[in-house]
Amino acid sequence: MDLIQNLSTGFGVAFTFQNLIYCFVGCLLGTLIGVLPGIGPVATIAMLLPATYALPPVAALIMLAGIYYGAQYGGSTTAILVNLPGESSSVVTVIDGYQMARKGRAGPALAAAGIGSFFAGCVGTVILAAFAPPLTEVAFKFGPAEYFSLMTLGLIGAVVLASGSLLKAIAMIVLGLLLGMVGTDVNSGVARYSFDIPELTDGIDFVVIAMGVFGYGEIIANLSKPDDEREVFAAKVTGLLPTSEDFKRMLPAMLRGTALGSALGILPGGGAMLSAFAAYTIEKKTKLKPGEVPFGQGNIRGVCAPESANNAGSQTSFIPLLTLGIPPNAVMALMVGAMTIHNIQPGPQVMTSNPELFWGLIASMWIGNLMLIILNLPLIGVWIKLLTVPYRWLFPSIVLFCAIGVYGTNNNVWDVWMVGIFGFIGYVFHKLGTEPAPLLLGFILGPMMEENLRRALLLSRGDWSVFVTRPISACLLAAAVVLLVIVLMPAVKNKREEAFVED
Repeated sequence: MDLIQNLSTGFGVAFTFQNLIYCFVGCLLGTLIGVLPGIGPVATIAMLLPATYALPPVAALIMLAGIYYGAQYGGSTTAILVNLPGESSSVVTVIDGYQMARKGRAGPALAAAGIGSFFAGCVGTVILAAFAPPLTEVAFKFGPAEYFSLMTLGLIGAVVLASGSLLKAIAMIVLGLLLGMVGTDVNSGVARYSFDIPELTDGIDFVVIAMGVFGYGEIIANLSKPDDEREVFAAKVTGLLPTSEDFKRMLPAMLRGTALGSALGILPGGGAMLSAFAAYTIEKKTKLKPGEVPFGQGNIRGVCAPESANNAGSQTSFIPLLTLGIPPNAVMALMVGAMTIHNIQPGPQVMTSNPELFWGLIASMWIGNLMLIILNLPLIGVWIKLLTVPYRWLFPSIVLFCAIGVYGTNNNVWDVWMVGIFGFIGYVFHKLGTEPAPLLLGFILGPMMEENLRRALLLSRGDWSVFVTRPISACLLAAAVVLLVIVLMPAVKNKREEAFVED
């Protein structure tokens, strides 16, 4: 009964004209930011933070939250249409979404992403409302050793996830881990692998690598082909909505992705992104139905599951913020900043001392998800119109938007040059037939793994057995080992290679 009463309070707050307007503005901005490659929600929220001074606390947080989950929607649009992940959590959507677009199924791919996101967003909001207090107890049980083991499992999952040779996948992850180590050592403050280049002391930006390897790399690969072989698939787009067969395949994938995303979103350290990778790995482990397209060649489950997972993860990542005051990712850290601007102390007392804010924010998320589906499904036709633009106009505009987005993140020309360098590296990967997605996962998880490894060893006074004596950590490491052994078994290895053979 308490839950219904609390939610009615929340909807009372969220349904005021002012809050509905700010919710819509946040969702619209988030979608646009997701669609524009290079400008992520972190940069946008950081830029808009001063603008929230003049707003009431509830309206400010509702708008910033709308930007966050709106960007998760928008990120899938560029991932599917132009092979550019607008958001880090859309890296996996690229794999099958772009292949669907190449086969003239951009409409169903965008609809699958939108419907999966809406369903997962609604479920995530319900979980946030119902289980916030007990779920924080789970997050309390995770120490540095558990986080390290969880991320190790994530990297092993990425090896399984990558198409083609296992050796290439491992090489990509190792390269990602090495790139993630460039910058300043967290403990000693000493610059490492920066080769005396001042710009590298802050490390390499994720946006730089993603835009370079995926965006510029794809453009260079396309421009290297004769006109008649170039990938221009605009004229072949057929049907804007998924078929009944698609819906049958999407539903179980949506449920699995939502469940996984809801669970992983609570854990600090990129819940939305980790859950997208994990959901895709699980889908690849699920047997293909007769007549179903293999993964990596345009399977609709490969779009629906990660999109559901990253949206569920982005909703439940509010749980540690609102109940513990611990921001699980960079966006939530900015939300803490927004709360402190308005003299609100994030933590368990928010629920009791400021129930209008807590429940109003939760109710606004449901309204926001509804706004996003109403906003996005009719726009599918508009996004697909992008593909009818001749390639000679499309590629310079993508290059320009990427350059503006990358420059706008840090106001640094060096980053623009770096994108060019990574574009060439992306082209080399394309020629070698390697999958760049594991590189990005290694790059994002590397610094977090290192930090948790060192913290765990610091707390255990250098005793490495801490990773196997703690039950949760030991179970996660055991799962990683089992996964690796299964993948390396000759029979499984051959089957895996068969599944990835290109048409």
